[in-house]
Amino acid sequence: MTAPSGPGAPDRRRAALVVLCFVQFMLVLDDTVVNVALHSIQSDLGFSTGNLTWVANAYFLAFGGLLLLCGRLADLVGRRRIFLWGVTLFGVASLLCGVAQEPWLLVTGRFAQGAGAAMASPAALALITLLFPGREERAKALSIWGAIAGLGGTTGVVISGALTGLASWRWIFLINLPVVAVTLVLLPRLVGESRTDRPARLDVPGAVLGTGAIVSLVYGLLQTDTSGWTELAVLGPVLLAVVLGIAFVAVEARTAEPLIPLSFLSVRIRAVSNGAGLLFTAAFFSLSFLLMLHLQTVLGYGPLEAGVGYLPYGAGILTGVWCSSWVVVRFGLRWTLVLAFLIGAGGLLLLSGVSADDGYVTGVLPGMLVVSFGSGLGFPALAIAGVHGTDEENAGLGSAVLNSVQQIGGAVGLAVLVTVATRRSEELTGSVGPLRAATEGFSHTLTIAAGLLALGAVLIAVLLAGDSAARPGTDRKEASREPA
Repeated sequence: MTAPSGPGAPDRRRAALVVLCFVQFMLVLDDTVVNVALHSIQSDLGFSTGNLTWVANAYFLAFGGLLLLCGRLADLVGRRRIFLWGVTLFGVASLLCGVAQEPWLLVTGRFAQGAGAAMASPAALALITLLFPGREERAKALSIWGAIAGLGGTTGVVISGALTGLASWRWIFLINLPVVAVTLVLLPRLVGESRTDRPARLDVPGAVLGTGAIVSLVYGLLQTDTSGWTELAVLGPVLLAVVLGIAFVAVEARTAEPLIPLSFLSVRIRAVSNGAGLLFTAAFFSLSFLLMLHLQTVLGYGPLEAGVGYLPYGAGILTGVWCSSWVVVRFGLRWTLVLAFLIGAGGLLLLSGVSADDGYVTGVLPGMLVVSFGSGLGFPALAIAGVHGTDEENAGLGSAVLNSVQQIGGAVGLAVLVTVATRRSEELTGSVGPLRAATEGFSHTLTIAAGLLALGAVLIAVLLAGDSAARPGTDRKEASREPA
């Protein structure tokens, strides 16, 4: 697929970008939209406490586990086709969730939503990458995409609180239907089909092993909600993921048409940015959870009040995103990412200094604004680096790897960092009281997260030194010459 040309082409590309971004907003929103509504869902449908976590986990598992397979399918079968199939499945699943009368129906719907998201998300990013091939226009388009995705992740709790409090939890799913309907009508008129021109077949062994490894890893990490790290429920799936991952690498090295060519992974800017992206998403996903918990537990906010208190985070993200494309073009990807990681680390350290007696304006808000600006600056730059040099052959694959990194990083952050915060709070509750203990757990974990971002900044600065693709003003065609 080439970018539309002729009269009205710029308007068509902008319209397509708007549609694709709003779909991404919807998909990311459903990562967190159920969190505030879980109590109401449990009361209405009779979920047990143990099974209730699957309302959230089913989506994470299907979304994160199927991304690589669906991204490669988009390259082979057609990106627009897979995108529309994914959006359709997501819409049908959202309707099923919204009308569910039994726990198993809701969990089934959430699995199906995750599968639809895994089809639509990498295909959407691949379409944006191909619609905007120039360096500056791609940076701007991906900055907008990153802003919308970031807002989806941070406003889920706001929207969930408002809809659950003012109407019903069912509307957190039914609200997706108008977006799905508009997308299915408009997108085929705005974007042509695209797929790889080279005859290829799906690497079935690689798809089974790769998908199995990711599903096992995400499943094991999700079990840390109820089990310790040394228990079989966690350790078994994680070890299985390691075994499957090793087998996947061995198979890919010998397959004529691998799911992920090793040459694709060897491109330095993509490898470094995706590796550092794991640290970035782990820190920010855990922050979102811990910050909402702090607002409700320590400051005593209700769900809707906490959601409103979270809105400045979205404003900070938008400000960072607004600056991101300019900074990338002016200073290059390497220094943009270093700056974003360091600003994020500084904001986390500022937040870690909050005491149990500090209020929202003087305690939480300053650090929240700094952190959110770093997030807004960093996520678009990570997206640009993650799909750097991709083309008609592998745009879907590059988008799928990027999305997989974000899902796995988020799962790792929630599993590891939130567990650290919880255990720290439990250790101190008896000696300092619950509010101060909760604040100490919050501060301790944010300090660790800040260290992870500082480590990421160092790795990027060192490993991308001398890489022409990370320099300012380097055209993508000159900067990337890896094999297809």
